[in-house]
Amino acid sequence: MSYLKNKIINDPIYGFIHIPFDIIWDIIEHPYFQRLRRISQLGLSSLVYPGANHNRFHHAIGAMHLMNKAIETLMSKGHTITQKEHEASLIAILLHDIGHGPFSHALENSIVHKLSHEQLSIIFMHKLNEEFNGKLSLAITIFQKKYTKKFLHQLISSQLDVDRLDYLNRDSFYSGVNEGIINSERIIAMLNIKNNELVIDEKGLYSIEKFIIARKLMYWQVYLHKTVLSAEHTLMKVLKRAKYLATLGCQIYTTPAFKVFLYEKYKIDEVFFNQNKLLNKFALLDDYDILTCIKNWQYENDQVLSILSKTIINRKLLKIKSVKKNEIDLELNKIKNQASKKIGVKEDDVDYLVFPISIQNETYNFIEDEIKFLTRNNSLVNLSEMKKEFSINTQNSSIIKHYICYPYSCS
Repeated sequence: MSYLKNKIINDPIYGFIHIPFDIIWDIIEHPYFQRLRRISQLGLSSLVYPGANHNRFHHAIGAMHLMNKAIETLMSKGHTITQKEHEASLIAILLHDIGHGPFSHALENSIVHKLSHEQLSIIFMHKLNEEFNGKLSLAITIFQKKYTKKFLHQLISSQLDVDRLDYLNRDSFYSGVNEGIINSERIIAMLNIKNNELVIDEKGLYSIEKFIIARKLMYWQVYLHKTVLSAEHTLMKVLKRAKYLATLGCQIYTTPAFKVFLYEKYKIDEVFFNQNKLLNKFALLDDYDILTCIKNWQYENDQVLSILSKTIINRKLLKIKSVKKNEIDLELNKIKNQASKKIGVKEDDVDYLVFPISIQNETYNFIEDEIKFLTRNNSLVNLSEMKKEFSINTQNSSIIKHYICYPYSCS
């Protein structure tokens, strides 16, 4: 391995990160990747945790660093990984989140349809592959789980991947929620390969237990914090309302980059996206476009758009309360009636201001893609088979919570 350009990045989590291949630096310098500096890692979580202002750029670099460490560990244990596979794996993890839109998930649920950030990442990768004369072909094959060495894809996407190893420590650091801190160095040191699969040396069991519990705590304390849910679902409602007004022909403020998506009359799905060559236009969109629009929408004539926009800009967020599943409809109708009277919005529009949220989080999947441990006698054991020693089981692994959001004036 050579460090021809001798580039390093000073990261607050890992210290100095070395860039091991020239093409990695060339990709980092590309405008598509630089855009990730303007895409928040945790959406609107900073409205709850003020320090959580880090971005997708930070995370992608960190995940690439951990991938490099993981491959070095596997090679040190005698496993064959060629330089081309090493380079391709780093490219794949570096670009794994490149398809994220503004505020990470907001557009997926409001402006574009059935077009996930994973699908957009693939579209970006193919476009970059053209520009780099086919040098990303192997990275794309690995990313899409089509390469013969299954463990390389598992390092990118599985129940124990470098993506999760980075975002847990990084999000803990910036949010200040210490429960998410894990020993990623220890976990990476325990990585191994058996039957072409990524496995963990048996003595790493307790590090994996800590990793899974940390992930569970981070989801309920940060990612699915109820105030964060209120803010992010309100953002989706803002965008849906703006899109609705645009389809009616109303002229509302928009940045040039966002205009093509806001005023497009047809559903923007993957086929439409590709046929109309929207990638370069999408690549101009970032958090600043959406925030600029919302700042201006506070003063729009449309009452619903104005109210929703003000809740985000002034952090006067919708109240969110927990409800039982069998009580959702009754509570929803009751609050909607109050909202129509107190706020004076039309019955057809009240759904933008009063709405239910159902959230499910699975700490660990005991059925698919189990984490496997390599025992001292060289056999494999699933984590579920060791769960007598483990504090998470099939009963408490998956949790569903139900909420209703509504204006405080309707309390």
